[in-house]
Amino acid sequence: MEKDQFNVTSEAPPYDDVARIVEDKGIKMSEAADAYGDLQTAEDYGYVSRGLKSRHIQFIALGGTIGTGLFLGIGRAFTQAGPLSVLLGYTLTGLAVFAMMQSLGEMATWLPLPGAIPQFCARYVDGALGFAVGWNNWYSCAITLCAEISAASLVIQFWHGAENINVAAWITIIIVVVICLNIFAVSIYGEAEFCFASIKIVTIVGLILLALVVDLGGGPTHDRLGFRFWKNPGAMNQYISTSPNTGRFLGLFSTFVNAAFSYGGVEMVAVAAGEAENPRKNIPKAVRRVFWRILFFYILGTLAIGVLVPSNDPNLLDAAANGASNAAQSPWVIAINRAGIPALPSIINAVILTSASSSANAFLYTGSRYMYALAQNGQAPKFLLRCSKRGVPYWCVGITASISLLTYMSCSSGANTVFTWFQNLTTVATLFTWVSICLAYIQFHKALIAQGIDRNTLVFKSPFQPYTAWFAFSFFTIIIVFNGFYAFCPWTVDSFITAYINIPIFFVLYAFWKIFKRTKWIDPAQADLYTGKAALDQADLHWPEQHPRNVIEKIWFWIA
Repeated sequence: MEKDQFNVTSEAPPYDDVARIVEDKGIKMSEAADAYGDLQTAEDYGYVSRGLKSRHIQFIALGGTIGTGLFLGIGRAFTQAGPLSVLLGYTLTGLAVFAMMQSLGEMATWLPLPGAIPQFCARYVDGALGFAVGWNNWYSCAITLCAEISAASLVIQFWHGAENINVAAWITIIIVVVICLNIFAVSIYGEAEFCFASIKIVTIVGLILLALVVDLGGGPTHDRLGFRFWKNPGAMNQYISTSPNTGRFLGLFSTFVNAAFSYGGVEMVAVAAGEAENPRKNIPKAVRRVFWRILFFYILGTLAIGVLVPSNDPNLLDAAANGASNAAQSPWVIAINRAGIPALPSIINAVILTSASSSANAFLYTGSRYMYALAQNGQAPKFLLRCSKRGVPYWCVGITASISLLTYMSCSSGANTVFTWFQNLTTVATLFTWVSICLAYIQFHKALIAQGIDRNTLVFKSPFQPYTAWFAFSFFTIIIVFNGFYAFCPWTVDSFITAYINIPIFFVLYAFWKIFKRTKWIDPAQADLYTGKAALDQADLHWPEQHPRNVIEKIWFWIA
């Protein structure tokens, strides 16, 4: 892709000295000038600021995917598939997610750009793919923002006294808070996510340790559970099919879909790369920790639930059937209540509220940056590039936040049906994003070879490439194609639409830009690997080195 496709104007003369601009105007303006092609345009529109510190990035990476899926949604997977199937499903999906994140980490370290993913797709694969991924992601983030605000407002009603207050009041409060966290400065968003992630991490670590104690007989009942529930009712449940082997396989496959949605948002750390301090140090550090996050939080978390509660527990079955959204239906609370520890529901409910609020905050941020990336690609109106003095793309934040007003539809039963249908359109969007990341990396890898760049010179080199990217690409494609298998057993139109409507939407977006702009598949030898890189290389010289002065600082620097 030629550099001028990223320019928003060609009238002003191009910048000529990145080092001079860094000295005279600062890192932000030098990056803007390098991205837009001239200094005047950069000064007219402004640019995002690198206000996310190392601890913000590390905690966004650590806590970003710990959401309501792990605290609530995982219960449905247990009732359908059983504990061993859930453990295997989350492990295999986690390996594919790790492979995808390694690929994304290498690209995001080479060019840590705002929004990142649509830009990588447009630069290395096809402008039409960047358009499809960007708008599909923006829509998904905007609607998921509504869903998380709705979930948070419902969770509040768990407590006595709140159930008699109109839910619209809670929706209004949450919308205002989330907008305030995003509109003033990216550092405020970072601090909020740091606090939210800390709460979620402490909670899940505490729950896993508590599960170990209870499983070994340390609870009030002193009943040593071991793996008894893997024997009765069983480790792998039959799902849909009456044939034992087929039914257990379908149960296992259904967990891939559930796990993929639970891991959704893991790519947020790359979206934030364009606003991270010292990104070529902090992004690789965050990406490398994805493996341990998946292992500890999800794999150990699923194992902990699997040994504490049977898959046929009446409360678990009732929660899965009713789709309840408060702590009383959390598999963690059900498990702990079975152990005779009744004090947890309010605590877990507060954590679920924190998770939903954190997700709403994150999806507003991510959605606005996807829109900003589309504007940089020339695939959205130019006015969206305008940023405040503190580096916030306020038009992108405002337009994305305006979609949150759809949340009020959930206040009435009729409108709620429409709102649920909108929400269903996003179910496969995350998988399309991951497939597109893998495809972008495969083309990026070819471009490095074609343009004579030795991968051994990269700041972050992901292992076993491009095979890990192909593995993740194949795995996620299979899930997309077969994610709605349950709609055929028996055939239900609603289930089929829910599972597959996003596929034609994605390809319609791709075809529209392909035809409208007559874009072509990019030759790796011509792929744009360098626009914006000179300023980033120069900025690397200006980030201060931090050296721990004592043991406490050594531990903290290792964590954050």
